[in-house]
Amino acid sequence: MAFSTTNATNCASSTFITFPDIFGIEILSLSASVVSNFTAQADASLRYTSPSITAEGLTFCNVTVGYTHPGTGDQVIVESWLPTSDNWNERLYAAGGGGYGAGRFLIPYTITTGAIAEGYATVTTDAGLGSDPSSLDGSAWALLSPGNVNLELARNFGSTSLNEEAIITKEILWQYYGKLPQYSYFNGCSQGGRQGLVLAQRYPSQYDGIVAGAPAINMPQVVSSIFWPQQFMNELNAHPYDCEVDAIVHAAITACDNLDGLVDGIIAEPYTCLKEFSPFSVVSTTIYCSQINGERQISRAAAAVVNATWTGMATSYGRILWHGYTPGANLTGTTGFQGGITGTTCTVDGNCEGRYNPLGSGWMKYFAAKDAELDIGNLTRERFQELVLQSVQEMSSFFGTDDSDLEGLRQSGGKLLTWHGLADDVIPPQRTENYYLEVSSSISEVQSFFKHYEIPGLAQCSGGSGGQPTAMFEQLRAWVENGTEPVSSPVTFNGINGTVWNRIVCPYPSKARLEPGCNDPKSAACWSCSPEVLDT
Repeated sequence: MAFSTTNATNCASSTFITFPDIFGIEILSLSASVVSNFTAQADASLRYTSPSITAEGLTFCNVTVGYTHPGTGDQVIVESWLPTSDNWNERLYAAGGGGYGAGRFLIPYTITTGAIAEGYATVTTDAGLGSDPSSLDGSAWALLSPGNVNLELARNFGSTSLNEEAIITKEILWQYYGKLPQYSYFNGCSQGGRQGLVLAQRYPSQYDGIVAGAPAINMPQVVSSIFWPQQFMNELNAHPYDCEVDAIVHAAITACDNLDGLVDGIIAEPYTCLKEFSPFSVVSTTIYCSQINGERQISRAAAAVVNATWTGMATSYGRILWHGYTPGANLTGTTGFQGGITGTTCTVDGNCEGRYNPLGSGWMKYFAAKDAELDIGNLTRERFQELVLQSVQEMSSFFGTDDSDLEGLRQSGGKLLTWHGLADDVIPPQRTENYYLEVSSSISEVQSFFKHYEIPGLAQCSGGSGGQPTAMFEQLRAWVENGTEPVSSPVTFNGINGTVWNRIVCPYPSKARLEPGCNDPKSAACWSCSPEVLDT
């Protein structure tokens, strides 16, 4: 691919020498370099709302800006990839992060790779946290010293870097192309979904369209609840084999699969399943356990762990502090770096101990106790709940995104799509549903700018048994640019025995329902959206 003469000249630091003053920040560095013959795969599992695509032999300009907030000592990096002018679609595409990482690591780089392949100018920011993978559990940046959270980086990560990223990148585009983008978009899931809601709530005019998947809306509660199953097992002094917990989850899927009238390997009605299936109903059932390469009975302890995980994070006095996980979610498996929330590691002689998900253990150490040496394996319930409640009080203003007043987004003309897998194994889906209800209770025309989708069987952003909404980003773009309002969105998944199902998911509160008389439930054409409130 040839690099245009104009852009070849412009891809230099001197192009941006007149970078204007931006209130509250000081530019420390700016580099611009041509990237040639860029080839990389952008898999749908990390693009979330777009299909897989390969960037082949691309040439673009990498503009990397370093800046600080004077007096704080921080250094934030914003990295923009700019297509040649003849390949730019005149749109900006910002990528969200994951875990305790804001950007500039595998997940956002996969998103930016897909975006540059499709002609977008694209950007990611590290919020001053660096790109060290260990930052995904918070250990690399959370503490200034024992007892002291780095509040400046918390502020950057929580919100301000997202606004500054948009301001800086639009200025870069103006100086490079001589024009601003016609439209600007943001896409992220999990932490990236939380970032999307930050933009919708605090900076509603920066992006024309936002896709926020599985958002960690109340982040302090969410990451505390990730540790909750391990806390419960520690108190119980019992750490069941993964195979026992898996067997209970599979029994729930078998029992609840047909609640929607179809047997397809997924639970479409998880909240009804909670009422109809008890983990204790399968205690003493004999299963094959791969961890011991033999048979084992499901223990009452395993049932208690699953029940506590489904019920939700609780205090010693019975108050439920956060939503539980849904039946069908994989409680022991791994999702990227994160690890199962009830996972255990067992020795050959049968001694098992907790296998901590770093999102949960990292929160308890670095943000709640503010002590990297905390022995999280020996917390009483009283100490655990004290740390959780204290961290919610202290950190929600930095990380929380539960403001339901989206009037600014509506008035700016912005569009927002949220989506959440109903088998999410990291962030329980009910809070996203409740957030949509809170917004709709204050803005009657909510569906004119905000729609939410629940996806049966889908795990955290990708994986699980359900399908990803890989057409959703293009639907958002059509809504923003052409006024084409999204209704259903297609998903494809492998059901029982590997059979392929093509289905739809619908904007809440509608549900996908099989058309009467249709003889092919595996075809999306046989499904339509029914205006029905989901069970809660």
